Amino acid sequence: MSDLEPVVVIENLTKRYGDLVAVDDVSLSLNRGHILGFIGPNGAGKTTTIKILVGLARPTSGTARISGVDCVADARRIKRLVGYMPDTFGRYSNMRVREYLDFFGAAFGIAPSKRRKRIDAVLDITNATYMQDRYVDVLSHGMAQRVGIARTLLHDPEVLVFDEPANGLDPEARIEMRGLLLRLAELGKTLIVTSHILPELSRICDLVAIISNGKLRAYGTLPEIAEQIGQSRMIEIQLASPDQLTTASERVMPFLPEGSSVDISETESLLRFRANLSEDKMNQIIRELVQASIPVSQFRELQTDLEDAFVSVSQEDKAGN
Repeated sequence: MSDLEPVVVIENLTKRYGDLVAVDDVSLSLNRGHILGFIGPNGAGKTTTIKILVGLARPTSGTARISGVDCVADARRIKRLVGYMPDTFGRYSNMRVREYLDFFGAAFGIAPSKRRKRIDAVLDITNATYMQDRYVDVLSHGMAQRVGIARTLLHDPEVLVFDEPANGLDPEARIEMRGLLLRLAELGKTLIVTSHILPELSRICDLVAIISNGKLRAYGTLPEIAEQIGQSRMIEIQLASPDQLTTASERVMPFLPEGSSVDISETESLLRFRANLSEDKMNQIIRELVQASIPVSQFRELQTDLEDAFVSVSQEDKAGN
């Protein structure tokens, strides 16, 4: 399979349980080495979609493929291509970390001659070698999550699905988890990550999919997400000096929707405003300031806040109901 072809392809995926439509005509794709943040409120359809992807559920209609393999027609092969770590998993008392990994390596059918090297490799990737002789059931939550990821990597899957991997972790452990997920992507793994810790998710994801009431409400990069849901863009204009801030504000206002405002920070020589403007409108603002001989040193759009996007979708759904 070419690296240019998407590894994960979902097309018109639908899953019904009687009158309940859990997943409603969802389509998306994900390239090798990319990370997808898959988010939505409880009951939105995330878990059902994931179950179909990992071969644990059958769709009512539509298709899901991983590396060209149909997730329904060839569920056995899918289990070799995908590594899935749920939000909670058994720790097995009275079993050391290496024994724990050896047990699952045997369950995956990895030959004893290869199992030791594979265990060494996944412990190294997850920075968990130092805990190999510790008992699994006494590990801290952060340590246990790394062992869980090591277990998920044992059969060297192409696609990794992690359900809330940072949930319950302290700030230091979250940073370590973020670094680990990015490292896995650098190694060529394709990741689908669900999380309620949206600021963390926004730091690592190439793409985000927001699902609500079974429908894919937004899908793409963070700027594309903002455009799809009509979320206002936060714009900052920094001047070379604060002397013309008021004049600049007056020049900007005619381009903004009625009721908009421009915040002025004299200490930073900044204008800041929020509006849902097209690229053409943004260019017009820049031209207006330049033609008025106002010294603009920086014009930038602040990164979309994933939490704001999520809340915006949730509020629209509540209003629609």
